[in-house]
Amino acid sequence: MVWDFGESNPFASASGSIAKYLSETADTLEILASKPVTAHALRASATRLPVEDGSFDAVITDPPYYDNISYADLSDFFYVWLKRSVGFLFPEHLGGELTPKRREAIVAPYRHDGDKEAAREFYEYEMAEAFSEAHRVLKPGAPLVCVYAHKTTLGWSSLVEALRRAGFAITEAWPLDTEMPERSVGQGTSSLASSIFLVGRSREGAEVGDARVVRGELDGVIDERLERLTKAGVTGSDLIIATIGAALQPFTRYASVELPNGDELPVQAFLEEVQSRVLSAVLRKVHGLTGEVGAIDPATRYYVLSRYSYGYGKVPFDEANNLARTAGLELHDLQHGSAPLATIAKGTVELCDFQARGENERLGLEDANGDVRLIDVLHGLLWRTSRHTSAVRGYLDETHPDPQQLRAVAQALQGRALRDTNESKPPEAQACERLLGAWRTLVEDNLLSSGAT
Repeated sequence: MVWDFGESNPFASASGSIAKYLSETADTLEILASKPVTAHALRASATRLPVEDGSFDAVITDPPYYDNISYADLSDFFYVWLKRSVGFLFPEHLGGELTPKRREAIVAPYRHDGDKEAAREFYEYEMAEAFSEAHRVLKPGAPLVCVYAHKTTLGWSSLVEALRRAGFAITEAWPLDTEMPERSVGQGTSSLASSIFLVGRSREGAEVGDARVVRGELDGVIDERLERLTKAGVTGSDLIIATIGAALQPFTRYASVELPNGDELPVQAFLEEVQSRVLSAVLRKVHGLTGEVGAIDPATRYYVLSRYSYGYGKVPFDEANNLARTAGLELHDLQHGSAPLATIAKGTVELCDFQARGENERLGLEDANGDVRLIDVLHGLLWRTSRHTSAVRGYLDETHPDPQQLRAVAQALQGRALRDTNESKPPEAQACERLLGAWRTLVEDNLLSSGAT
């Protein structure tokens, strides 16, 4: 385990200097001293709050992220030093050997004799208890704000089920920039650049919803939120997950949602369906986009359609050819050039990803006919952002792509945002996700600097 920490510079006058720290701390204390409001800090279990019913104007919580982090284990590192330095001031809080862990709300199979299912059930129970307490202490109509940035379907389904069992309906979901790209977990990974803020309020009654009614509202919610978030510059997994969060509105409005046969629609199945619809909406956007350079070219449309339909494996020629014709091209045309987009052998078709094509220096530039394929530009960009970031600005200056179209294609190719715990994305999908996570820096700023539009 590697630890990093902030160390102030005693000889500087900019950010990070001792003088600046002291000045900002003094300013903060001066502002706080002028406010007649007193803050009270309590150390207690979130499942048993020593607070009266209906006494809070809001509950804002950043709950444990399923199985992502063993928080108590990490806390031990700081706990042992706090115990030695200020333990005599707070003996009731720092009297133990290490931090308490028995009731920690995380999915930790090793605390349940290796039983993953028992660990998951324990997590869901503790989360539901904590949210039930939040429901109890909130004033009527007051909001619960839940910050969540986990990226597995299991994690999200557990959170949603706990909120619903506690009597909350999700009314809003918005991404806020809370994560620094320089943080260690954000470097070279597809971690979320934002946290998703879910807003819940007490649900009236315990009605049973009709799955057909709930599904009927989904497309409207998804289209509206995709448009608003895209205009606000939200990209990558943030865009997909925030849209999924907003789509929970019609689902959590009911205590349970039933299928036509009377069975309950499970949260996990609903999340999978929402995610599929969100990706379909992104795909529709790729088809409908036009810009100064015209509609997205047939080869790019086919590439996105094929990846969406068949993934990254080989596809029987007849199926691939039928799909190609719907996009307005012939498969054999994709084999030409020094960096072919597809290979055809033994009755199967296999598309070539950015790793197989990106090294070609002419990829993404106009060919002999003056044509430019957007997928070529994206592959060239993905190659450079993965290996030669310093070459990105010059490449964008040469290719001058339409940024709206380019982002839509990358968004479609990044695929699912929520995934199963053990599921890994193909390299190209991961590369698209990383590109989108740093879109402002890698693409927009470089296009602006190079003068490309």
